Amino acid sequence: MSSGGRKLFDLEAYEARARLGPCFVCAFLKGEPGYEHELVYEDADHVAFLDRWPTLPGKVLVAPREHVEDVVSGFSDDGFMRMMQAVRRVALAVEEVLAPERVYLLSLGSRLGNPHVHWHVAALPPGTPYEQQQFHALMTEHGVADVAQAETARIAAELRRRLV
Repeated sequence: MSSGGRKLFDLEAYEARARLGPCFVCAFLKGEPGYEHELVYEDADHVAFLDRWPTLPGKVLVAPREHVEDVVSGFSDDGFMRMMQAVRRVALAVEEVLAPERVYLLSLGSRLGNPHVHWHVAALPPGTPYEQQQFHALMTEHGVADVAQAETARIAAELRRRLV
């Protein structure tokens, strides 16, 4: 990975937190200790925040404020389109700030862990070798991005500036 490399990640602790803890999005929105995230965008219905354990530098999660568990049928037609507009708006800002080779958009989670619908907006750094792209770049099994706090703060500030 060309930007900062990777560091090991405790998958067992993460899985236990995802499966046994509170909904991480709802806990974040309530301000519960241990669920803080760097907010980069919000509107009446959506929030976007930096992933606490990003697999790529500047990875953003976009979620509805309402606890929705079905990525398609959990929304009305209009609600789904508004959600996708929020995801696109964040993804465009990520493109501007990080100038990636590609922006990956995907929704992960399941009823067994991290059930609150959220989209991952992940910027693949230019120069990433092909064998480290796509799913490989997104998997915590390969570690999380080793990004300095100052760089994370800079990315968050730039994203917020573009998402005003």
